[in-house]
Amino acid sequence: MNYFEGLDPTLVDWVLIPALIFFARICDVTLGTLRIVFVSKGNKTVAPILGFLEVLIWLVAITQVMENLSNVASYLAWAGGFAMGNFLGLRVEQKLALGQMVVRVITVEPADELIRILTEHGYRLTCIDARGARGKVNLLFLIVKRKKLQHVLDIIRSYNPQAFYSVEDVRSVADVDLPQAEQERQVSLRRFFPLRKGK
Repeated sequence: MNYFEGLDPTLVDWVLIPALIFFARICDVTLGTLRIVFVSKGNKTVAPILGFLEVLIWLVAITQVMENLSNVASYLAWAGGFAMGNFLGLRVEQKLALGQMVVRVITVEPADELIRILTEHGYRLTCIDARGARGKVNLLFLIVKRKKLQHVLDIIRSYNPQAFYSVEDVRSVADVDLPQAEQERQVSLRRFFPLRKGK
């Protein structure tokens, strides 16, 4: 079926078909980027769904390219959509901020005030007395949700600006470290959506 029947051929070849290819590529590459993120997080539910939609949209785009091999605009639309899809995929992933992060903090100065502030905000941590090149240091370990990472870093910079810290991605943890308010929200949700154990 020709969906563009009756329209100006020039308009179809140089505007409508390239636009369809461009936006289809944006969608499928964005979904592909997110799928990779969910696969890396071990999500077995969302990743296959995104993969199905990604390939379906890709087939729509490649079909239009194969039917218009002599049209340079189709190639440009394909490449442009791929580039824009990567950009949007990364932007969406940053907004979602999925997963947990481990934060390691090394302080030369006493970390009592920093520990107190982090604890007051509901973050659990482990503090270890260690020794660095210049003497005794405190080594702090925290595991926080990625959405809360910036909040933790702001606290570190405010209360111990000389501290050295590093951040790494964590695939899974035994217990997610959440501020108390968020823990209470999760408990209230579980009242309505209790977890079912497999038989």
